[in-house]
Amino acid sequence: MLRVIFMGTPEIAVPTLSEIIGAGHEVVAVYSQPPRPAGRGMDLRKAPVHTHAEAFGVPVFTPRSLKSEAEQSMFRDHDADVAVVVAYGLLLPKPILDAPRRGCLNMHGSALPRWRGAAPIQRAIMAGDTETAAMVMRMDEGLDTGPICLVERIGIGPDMTAGELHDRMMLVGAGLIVRALAALERDTLACTPQPSDGVTYAAKIDKAETPIDLGRPATEVHNHIRGLSPFPGAWLEAGPEGKRERIKVLRSAVVEGSGEPGALLDPKGPVIACGEGAIRLVEVQRAGKKPMSGAELARGFDLGRL
Repeated sequence: MLRVIFMGTPEIAVPTLSEIIGAGHEVVAVYSQPPRPAGRGMDLRKAPVHTHAEAFGVPVFTPRSLKSEAEQSMFRDHDADVAVVVAYGLLLPKPILDAPRRGCLNMHGSALPRWRGAAPIQRAIMAGDTETAAMVMRMDEGLDTGPICLVERIGIGPDMTAGELHDRMMLVGAGLIVRALAALERDTLACTPQPSDGVTYAAKIDKAETPIDLGRPATEVHNHIRGLSPFPGAWLEAGPEGKRERIKVLRSAVVEGSGEPGALLDPKGPVIACGEGAIRLVEVQRAGKKPMSGAELARGFDLGRL
């Protein structure tokens, strides 16, 4: 049994915490991002990992920074064998990395060194990648640059969304971390330096990227839509002049067709021309409404010119 500090914040990290506890390791502390304002009332809301840890009775720490000597001293006082990091949200300074006796392990959602950084799931889909991976690596001071210990490849289907890949990744990653801890406990965890070729960076998704550019080829438009689905969501403006509104597109399909970008080729589909080819709107969402099929939207809403 290992003494573990777990560091994570969003939903993708929750199964890993559960699996570590289920495997019998002693989670002596959980670190998560501080509660943030959320919802219509902007009340402070705890992160998913924070809430989950409290349900297990594990003490939770939410520092805004780990750079101070006081925070680093508190971290060392947990007397941990290892720290496990999954989408924590803060860079770990060297004193934190050096504190656990057996170092820090990170689960990263890409085939490193491709897509180092904040948004590897979304960027892989947006780029049209057909495969990615969950990886466990030993952390160093760089951004996702540490040696790789365990890998499990994950296929990306042509219509898979970021949400679907996220859900697959969090389950695969949880299993990998438990395997890594078991090997670490046996002193058999072998790690290999990352290759120097093929490095790419997955920058955080910016809201300025969310509008759909129908002037691009249909395949690129489709990848853009599914890479941002369900959050933050790619969108286009639709409706007659004076009544136009943003329509979030959650799912699309590449279909045959040609025309001026934005032209409505089949109003019932609905099928829309792109720079090359066309897309069909499979699932959409109007502001304040529940998701619906594209065909349902077309029956009750004048799409106008897109």
